[in-house]
Parts: sequence; structure tokens; C-alpha cells
Amino acid sequence: MVDLRDTTKKYDDGPPALAGVTLSVASGECVAILGHSGSGKSTLLNLIAGLDKPSSGTVTVNGTRVDQFGEAGSAKYRRASIGMIFQFFNLLDDLTVLDNVMVPAQLAGMGKGEAKRRAIELLGSLGIDRHVKAYPQRLSGGQRQRVALARALMNRPALLLADEPTGVLDSSSAEDVRQLLLELVRQDSDGLSAAFDDRGHVLATADYFTTDRQTTVAYVPTRGVTAVYDLIGDAFAWLCLLTAIGLVRPYRPAGAGATDRGALREAGR
Repeated sequence: MVDLRDTTKKYDDGPPALAGVTLSVASGECVAILGHSGSGKSTLLNLIAGLDKPSSGTVTVNGTRVDQFGEAGSAKYRRASIGMIFQFFNLLDDLTVLDNVMVPAQLAGMGKGEAKRRAIELLGSLGIDRHVKAYPQRLSGGQRQRVALARALMNRPALLLADEPTGVLDSSSAEDVRQLLLELVRQDSDGLSAAFDDRGHVLATADYFTTDRQTTVAYVPTRGVTAVYDLIGDAFAWLCLLTAIGLVRPYRPAGAGATDRGALREAGR
């Protein structure tokens, strides 16, 4: 589903934000990417989302070269295939909760009535439908992130990218967001795969990649949360790459991506 080959991103004359990254994620796989601040995690997500282009290498999603899209093609790709959740919510303060959630569907051409029904359904499943007429600044951080999650799911995206979505939430709200995603895994007919972590709480179903200070992505075999955090030391920033294509529960297809991961293990040594 997601395939990066020797992908590098440089800005101006400084060191690369990402250097020669090779990464494959199969449909239905759940991958958490962990690393120090500034190690290139958000850059990696931006490349996958088509928000930025690599300096070299390729980015392929569902067999399509995302890095070759023009501006209009990238926007169409995101509307059709990508849901994004951000640390600071990125809600529009002058729109109500309902209108915020409806925006992606209306941009994609969905009729207003259908978009409204879909938005209310999602907000209800996330327990915040009573706030449909409220404005974001009147909500708590946890409530705003639920609104952002509903917005990300409006177009039933094949790929959900979450960039530190619980980073500014208290521990209780962060846990609520994680549990909501797990509930969506169980209930969503499109089969949303989810993995969430907040400074040490990566779900055991995830595969792990780390970005280190040398901006290398390395595969870490799933050996439990403690082993992962022992390996990466004081890493505190995290993000999750969540995939969803026709599966009810997250799983790792047998043998998927084995060759690439072997190379990544070697690179991480």
C-alpha cells in the first residue's frame, strides 16, 4: 500500500530531513514511527500525504507515484484517499463543529444533505453529537481531537495519518482517543487499523520504525513496548501511520514486506 524507495528530503543547504529511507507498509498493517524531535517523522508523513515532494527517491501509495503529482493531483489524492489528524487539531474556529467535519466531504463533491448525515453519524459514534452547533474554542482538547478524527474519517479514507494527535492532551483524554480508534477498528466496515502511543503506550499490535538523529528509518521487530523504548532511549515524540483497507482488525499479513524489513534491520545496526 505504501512504498518509499531510497527517499531523501533536503531543505536548502542544511542536513537532510530524511536520508535514503526505504519503507514498505502493506494494506492492513499498523505501523508506529518513533524518534527524537527533528528526526524527520512529520516530513515522512508529509511525503506520504503528498504535502511535500522528495528531493530524490520515490513515494508510491496503492501503486500510484504520489511524488509525481502536480498541485491539483496531490489535492485530489488527499481528498479521495487520505485522512489526517494533527497535534493541534487544525480546526476552523469560525465554523461550527458540524461544519468543520463536513468540509472534506463537500470539497470532494458530496451533497450537503449526505455530508450532514455522515458528519452527524460520525460525531455520534465519537460521543460528541450534542456539540454539533458549538464552535471549537468552546470545547476541551479531547473533544476537539474527536472532532478532528471525525473530519479525518468523513471520506472513508484508505490511509489515515496521525501526527502526534495526543501530544497536547492530558493522559485521560489521550487514552480516550486511543480507545476510540480501537473501537473504530472493531466497528468500522472499512476496517480501520490503528496503533497509538503517548510516551510509552504503543499498542502491542503495531510494528515499529524509529527515526534517529542521523535521520535513518530502521525496522524494530515487535518485541513489546519495553524493548522498543529501551532501544530508542529517551525518544519522546511519536506518530503513527495507520492503514485501512477492507480489514476488520489490525493484523500483519504473513511474509508481507519481509525483504525490505531485513534490509532495514541491517541499516539500523
